[in-house]
Amino acid sequence: MNFNAKFLTSAATEAQLLSFDKPMIAVCGKSNSGKSTLINLLAGQKKLAKTSASPGRTRLVNYFDFGTFVLADLPGYGYAAVSRAEKEKWAKTLDKFFEKRERIAHVLLLSDIRRDPSCDDLQMVEFLNYHILPFTVVATKSDKLSKMQVKARVRAVANAFGLGEGNVIPVSGLTGAGKEELAEKIAGICAAGR
Repeated sequence: MNFNAKFLTSAATEAQLLSFDKPMIAVCGKSNSGKSTLINLLAGQKKLAKTSASPGRTRLVNYFDFGTFVLADLPGYGYAAVSRAEKEKWAKTLDKFFEKRERIAHVLLLSDIRRDPSCDDLQMVEFLNYHILPFTVVATKSDKLSKMQVKARVRAVANAFGLGEGNVIPVSGLTGAGKEELAEKIAGICAAGR
């Protein structure tokens, strides 16, 4: 299942943040967790979202129209090689983005399946829970592990976040594994009409 997706615009400041009359799904995660790769996977396009080997590339909120919903790609967090002023600017933009939570239908929190959640990841889950924002953990880079390892890591990631295993979807941008399950999740979110 591919969505007919196109890039809309980028927001660098609070004044540029947008609301839509259809569900908006936010994609967040640590720098280099695979956000751009996931967007390209969902879109069935290789270059809709720019991917980079170096983390910290996304510095704006990038909006993509997927037809039935809008996807907001948020700047990655936890990247050490960025100046403190830049980190503070990102944090402020993210705070303002999440401040108007009524415009956010769901959050996809990306986490590398091979790694235990970082302090930043756990803080993000705490933040989402505090603001009562529905979210799903997308465990990226599942192609790096065997099927048995994926099952074990999904369990470990779910436990680390204090979630049920059903709230963690393993996905591979390389093989497309997990794409259908994620697309079904998104279809359910859109059907709920939030």
